[in-house]
This record gives sequence, C-alpha cells and structure tokens, in this order.
Amino acid sequence: MTELVPMPRQVLADSGEVRLTARSQLYACTGAEGVGRWLQAVLRQATGLPLCDGRELDDTERDGIGLRLDPALGPEEYRLVSDWGGVMIDGGSAAGVFWGAQTLRQLLGADAYRRAPLGRDRAWVVPYVTIEDSPRFRWRGLMLDVARHFMPKEGVLRYLDLMAAHKLNVFHFHLTDDQGWRIEIKRHPRLTEVGSWRARTKFGHRASPLWEEKPHGGFYTQDDIREIVAYAAERHIAVVPEIDVPGHSQAAIAAYPELGNTDVITASIEGGTRLSVWDTWGINPNVLAPTDNTLRFYEGVFEEVLELFPADATRFSAFIHVGGDECPKDQWRQSPAAQARMKELGLVDEDALQSWFVRHFDSWLSARGRRLIGWDEILEGGLAPGAAVSSWRGYAGGTAAARAGHDVVMCPEQQVYLDHRQDAGPDEPVPIGYVRTLEDVYRFEPVPEEFTPEETARVLGTQANLWTEVMEDHTRVDYQAFPRLAAFAEVAWSALPAPGERDFADFERRMEAHYGRLDALGVGYRPPEGPRPWQRRPGVLGRPIDGPPPNR
Repeated sequence: MTELVPMPRQVLADSGEVRLTARSQLYACTGAEGVGRWLQAVLRQATGLPLCDGRELDDTERDGIGLRLDPALGPEEYRLVSDWGGVMIDGGSAAGVFWGAQTLRQLLGADAYRRAPLGRDRAWVVPYVTIEDSPRFRWRGLMLDVARHFMPKEGVLRYLDLMAAHKLNVFHFHLTDDQGWRIEIKRHPRLTEVGSWRARTKFGHRASPLWEEKPHGGFYTQDDIREIVAYAAERHIAVVPEIDVPGHSQAAIAAYPELGNTDVITASIEGGTRLSVWDTWGINPNVLAPTDNTLRFYEGVFEEVLELFPADATRFSAFIHVGGDECPKDQWRQSPAAQARMKELGLVDEDALQSWFVRHFDSWLSARGRRLIGWDEILEGGLAPGAAVSSWRGYAGGTAAARAGHDVVMCPEQQVYLDHRQDAGPDEPVPIGYVRTLEDVYRFEPVPEEFTPEETARVLGTQANLWTEVMEDHTRVDYQAFPRLAAFAEVAWSALPAPGERDFADFERRMEAHYGRLDALGVGYRPPEGPRPWQRRPGVLGRPIDGPPPNR
C-alpha cells in the first residue's frame, strides 16, 4: 500500500501494521481541527467506522489517528509515522497536516475513496511506515475553463476534491470569455442574463462543420461562488478567479454593447445592432474599448469579485487573474475613439494601450491589497510593476518576466495543456495539438536549466491547464485530465531528478494502484491501452499537430 502518488521525499517501511477498528479514535490538536473533521468525514463514509473524537494519543491507545502541528516543519511539510503507537501525522501548518492526511488515505487502499462501505468484512490497515515529505513548488495549480463549456457547481466541487487528492493547491477559475460569462455580478445583471448563454455551439474544432443546435449556458450565483471558495479553503486550495480583459470579452460586450469599440465593430451583428455571445472558437476580434466607462464598469465587477474571493490566510488567495492574452489590436487601430485615447495618454502604439489597460488594474488591485496575474502577453508594451505572469506560450515569457524580477507560474502550452491529445492513434477523441503522453507530462520540467538561483526563486510554481472548447461535459474533462494530472502533480510536488533521469517505469508501477483510487472516485480517465468505445468521438474534427512540440 505504499504505491503513493505523488511520490514522497522519503519513505521508510517496516514490518507490522496499524489496524483501524470500531474502537479507534481520531485526535486533532488545536489548529488541526478542520483537518480532523475532513478526515473523519471521508473515512467514516468509506469504512463505516465511527472514528470518534479522542484525547491525545498515549501508550494505551494503539489503533488511533493523531493530528498535530510541529513548528519545526515547513508550512506544507508533514511527517507521518505509523507504528505500534498508532498513526501520527505532524505538519508545519494545518495545510501540512492535510497533505499528510491525503497520504494516509492512499495508504488505506482504493476503497478508502468510496462514499459508502462496500458491505463486506475487510480490514482497514495502515502499514508500519515513516514518511517525511514536503512540496517542491509553492504554486501547484490547475486551471479549469468553465466559460467555453459550463461545469455545474457540483462538478467544480468534485474537481477540488480531485485536486486535493493529488496535493494540488491553486485552482485557477477561468470564469469569463467570448463564449460565456459565468459569475453573477449584481450591479451588472445582464452579464448573466445575456452573457451566460449562447444559442448554439460549435462541435469539435472551429473548422468542424458540426454544430450542437441548442442553447448552452449557466452561471454561478454569488452564493455558489462563496460555497466553492469555502470548500476549497477547507482543502487548503486557493481559488484564483480570472476575469478576462481586454480581449476574450464578447460575452460582456453582447450584454453591454457600450463596452465594445462601437465605431468599428463589423463582426456578425444580430439584427444589425448587437453582437451575440460567440458560438465558435478561436481568437475573437471584438475587444474592450479603452474608455473611462469601460474602466469604471470593470472596477465595479472587480469590487464584487474581491468580496467573493477574499484574500485570507490561504496561500495565493490575494491573486486576481485578468487574462490579457490574445487581444487583437485591429479594432483599436481602426477606431478613431481608440486612436484619440492613445494620443490623449501619450501612447506610442496599441501594445502600449494594452499595457496601459493592464497597469490600470494592477494599480487598482494593488491599492486594495491584491496582486494581479495575467498571461504572458501582458509583457507586451511593458509589464506592470508587481504583476506576475502565467507563462503559456512556452518558457520565453516566464524567462523574460523572471529576469525582470517578476514572479512566474510556468504552464507552457506545449507541455501541460491537457486539452492536447494523449496519443497519435486514430481513436483519440477530437485530437488537438501535439501529442502529450503520460510519460511526456511526467518528464516536464518547469524551471529552465539555464535559470540562475535568483531567477529560479521567481518561479512560484507550475500549473496544468484544461481548456474546454472540445470538452462538452465532465466525462470529456476527466478523459483529458487523467491520468496525466497525476503525473503533473508528481512534477509539481516531488523533488524529481532531471527529466531524462526520472524513473517512469516506477511511476507506471505506482499508477497501477492509483488507477484503483481513480476508479473508486468515479474518474473517467484514459486507460493505458487507449480510449474505451464510449470515450471516442468518431467523425468529430480536431486539429492535430504532428511532430515533437517546441521546447522553448
């Protein structure tokens, strides 16, 4: 039962086992009570054991579980000792204790992930073992795009549980895009009344002739958002919301046309007067107008966002993602109003106008104790002071940002975009991009080898991204995410050797046990031998790219 994923820093096994029984108790010290409640809940439902609250473990109680804080350990570091005295988990903080509890759950076997006992007699045993463990990176993220295809609240909560099971701690919540606005903003109700749904949806890649001819939509109420944030915090996951500006904004413009460049908009217009929420994929030419009205509108949006996503003790919760990617400048070049604004501001070109846009919100967020993060296009025209960068177009953006003294999250498209296909075979559903196998993801290295120690210190961590243009429901998301997200989690957590020296065979061996855990969790992962018949999408056009991806 020591086939653990991600791999701990040190595992020392011994002969013997702790057997949990109906008399076993769980003790959580001051500061670890929340972890204790979570662990009691998941183990009670899986095992049927009462696991009553106990007093501090001593020599008379040798089959219980103890949770303690140890200030000598790092913030997310833990030590798990299972021996004749029971199971003891010490953590440098509640987060460290929680990651240790996740390891304990793995040690108990795949059935510990079920929501009810299986109704047969079985022993719940923890092998004698000493585990010392801590993460390599502080930011271990997953980005989920709910704008292209909406995921209901229960699906989001499920993914937070899946993240926690893999010791991932940052949920990047992509809430707005051309194809949908997914968060209720009370002062601007049309954002969800109009912007949260589209009349139809392209099925497959944008070049596909297929359409799903029915409305698609949905949004999260403000109470839904509060619930998601609280649920994540209980699992020591920070939620970083993304509100896209100034590009990827057609859903907002459809709801409030004055946000767009009304003097030049020429894209498909409903009834000759108004854009609709976009129903296909790609880079959209309709971007926000650089007006004071637009700034005030989005300040109002962000005021409500800051209240819904508070900067609390959860690491990285102060960050707000503003997108900033794939913003075509054609409308600004053609718009007399935009050109007049550039002249008024003394800006030399449209790249500088985008930089002005980003800098405005960087200053606005900073004044409220928050930090801006955006995709690496925010480097164009000058990076806002204090801003952090999500480096998606390879490593170059992150390299430039780190060398300029900015914090970086490495998430290069060619390596960790999990919407990219997993195999070159003809049965791969809706094949997008380069082939990124389980082994490819396992050999991903977030920090370029040429980085100096100072530049390496600027790498907050790494993130895998799930863009959902061709993932119409949670089963498609599961298929694209798993098992590769397990490999990514080990890259983000474990102190692995250089990519060429990593023991992928050992990882595959440990994954044999981990597939059982995923099965118990109901994850529709891609089997090692290829997609199951119902996971295929015959006849649905993708956009495969042949050859190895660039590594720069």
